[in-house]
Parts: sequence; structure tokens; C-alpha cells
Amino acid sequence: MQYPLRAAGAISVVLGLLAGIPTVAAHHSTSMFDYSRSLTVEGIVKELRWVNPHVSLEIFGITEPNGEPTDWLLETTSPSVLVRLGWSRTALKPGDHVRAQINPSRDPEQHGGTLSTVTSLETGKTFGTNNREQE
Repeated sequence: MQYPLRAAGAISVVLGLLAGIPTVAAHHSTSMFDYSRSLTVEGIVKELRWVNPHVSLEIFGITEPNGEPTDWLLETTSPSVLVRLGWSRTALKPGDHVRAQINPSRDPEQHGGTLSTVTSLETGKTFGTNNREQE
């Protein structure tokens, strides 16, 4: 009698894990970013959101001289990867003047992208987001 209950429990666990696979796989898509283009955003840090699964950086800035400033939401990698690359949760603070290299969203109305590097214009320190480039 106990064997069928254990088997049913094991099957339930396996089915639950399998049901989550498409969600996890879909989360890691980066098809919304245009990797054939690169933009420079210069502006002021509004917020560095140091959370899993991805740290994000919000900058109020411009992409061209005399351009209209707007909010840019930039996605990076996980906090643990950024720590290995020299970042900390206080690396950039609200009010810091920065220049960011990004791959923009395919939808230009989004005003976002994935962050490649960001340089503090006060200190000159550059932070990267790609593990492979640092090796």
C-alpha cells in the first residue's frame, strides 16, 4: 500500500519539475535586444536594482548630442556574476554621472537594452557585464 503512494509522490514531483522547464527556458531569451547595434547613453543614474535574477540600471540620459533626455532601463546579468567582475551593490549610486554602452531593445519605444559597459564619469572606473570578456 505504501509503494503506490511513494510512486505517485515521485511522479508528481517529476511532473512539477518538467512543467517549470519552459518557463525557465523562456526567461533567458535575449531576442528582444538588437545585438547588431550599439548605443551610448550618457546621463545620471536613477537606480541600480541589485536583485536576482538580473541586476538592472536605470539612467536618465541621452543617446545623441542635444537629444531629449529620457529614462533608460538597462538589463545586466546576475549579482553573483557582477561581483566576480568587480561590481558591488554600491558601485553606482543615484546621481552618479555615467556613460553606458548598450545593445538597445529592438522596439525603439522601449528605451531600454542590455548593458555592455558603464563608466563613471566622476571616477573614470568602467564596469563590464560580460564574464567572457574579463577572462
